Amino acid sequence: MKNEHLLQLHPADNVAVALEDGLAPGVTVGHKLALRPIAAGEAIIKYGQPIGTATATIENGAHVHVHNVSAELAHGGIAAGPVAPRIKDAPRTKLFDGFHRSGGAVGTRNYVGIISTVNCSATVVRQIVAKFSPESLQGFPNVDGLCPITHSTGCGMSGSGAGIDLLRRTLGGYIQHPNMGAVLVVGLGCEVNDISSLLRTLNIEPSDTLRTLAIQDAGGTRAAIDIAASVVEELLTIANRAERRAAPVSKLSLALQCGGSDAFSGVTANPALGYAADLLVAGGGTVILGETPEIVGAEHLLMSRAESPAVATALQERLAWWQQYVAANGASLNNNPSPGNIAGGISTVLEKSLGAVMKSGTSPLRGVFQYAQRIDQPGFVFMDSPGYDPCSITGEIASGANIVCFTTGRGSVFGAKPVPSIKLATNSAMAARMSDDIDYDCGGILGGHKTLADAGEDIFELIVATASGRRSASEINGLGDFEFVPWQIGAVL
Repeated sequence: MKNEHLLQLHPADNVAVALEDGLAPGVTVGHKLALRPIAAGEAIIKYGQPIGTATATIENGAHVHVHNVSAELAHGGIAAGPVAPRIKDAPRTKLFDGFHRSGGAVGTRNYVGIISTVNCSATVVRQIVAKFSPESLQGFPNVDGLCPITHSTGCGMSGSGAGIDLLRRTLGGYIQHPNMGAVLVVGLGCEVNDISSLLRTLNIEPSDTLRTLAIQDAGGTRAAIDIAASVVEELLTIANRAERRAAPVSKLSLALQCGGSDAFSGVTANPALGYAADLLVAGGGTVILGETPEIVGAEHLLMSRAESPAVATALQERLAWWQQYVAANGASLNNNPSPGNIAGGISTVLEKSLGAVMKSGTSPLRGVFQYAQRIDQPGFVFMDSPGYDPCSITGEIASGANIVCFTTGRGSVFGAKPVPSIKLATNSAMAARMSDDIDYDCGGILGGHKTLADAGEDIFELIVATASGRRSASEINGLGDFEFVPWQIGAVL
């Protein structure tokens, strides 16, 4: 049900979304109002699913939000039946222009990466990049630029176990990423995550396109920077030999992400992105959903789409691990949503999750992967990760994603070198206010100017164009040099 003031998203809902301010005390656009009296202890229903429980009697037309809703459910969630894929018998044979790599992967960008093994080499990596002005890079027209990858770890940790394994797996995904035309790995020389151990663990060796440099062996900071600058000049020449050639969209791996979400995320941008994701899956591509803490309360919707019982079990196991993980750290998965989400009208983690999973579309769930694990199958898959956007996207890129779609309602300025990040706005007001950061405005869905299918088709075409070289807003703004945020697990020693 929709009128000019309210939007009811499902016939079973007992709340509706406000489309204008001032419909009740404290109500602004995106916030919820009761469609009938709701008793204390009764489930609050949105999207046809429970998003929490009323903590007090709520009168008809009253504001429904954190002041009178708890994330704890009085009863079990509404079971989800099997979901029929939305896109049927519509394979997308569309082509994009990408950089073909040995082994069959195709890059959407062509960067020279300069990657630190440890925080001790991070400043040197930054100063190597600083040696190259934009003017000096103009002589390499087929190279998108230099991609510095630095981080805050790599030593002060055990040489074995989950922490170092995860870091090396993440770095390996970037070193071998199809968007890297060539890579220089820079270490200090005495760190736990030293160059030789890193490459040995990854089972890769130096080559024409993969060079290494230890600062201690080079003779210190200034000597290392000078040597590295010469090496990078050679790598730029090598990477510049690559040229874009046609490739099928089955070579695209799309990372799905939402950040700064609001009440319209699950109404406009996320379901529109889900439609585009279904189109990509129909074309043989890969679609990756992450952010495990942000599927809590909506996991049954994903499990109903699992291709096999083993896939559903794998997802259940990751959720169980997270329950133990947050408890051991004195936290709760119900600590979500963020203050910005709450200001945007999202009341509980269950409400946030139901909106978040919509960006995954309707395709069958084919696999569940660990953080930064190489994804070796097409279709819709899930990758375990925190809900923190930079950390989650870092894992998705390490797993092989060569393009990112990022929905936002409050606004985001995220960039993701070496992978282009497409920003999708949930509402037109924010899209206009932050126009320099937004690639596509999904707000027209609210106004009835576009259907979800129309917006989904537009987003799919935007993905293909961006994969072929169209610069995203974050690339134009020069973002992405500092957003490598690997998930840190384990003791700091």
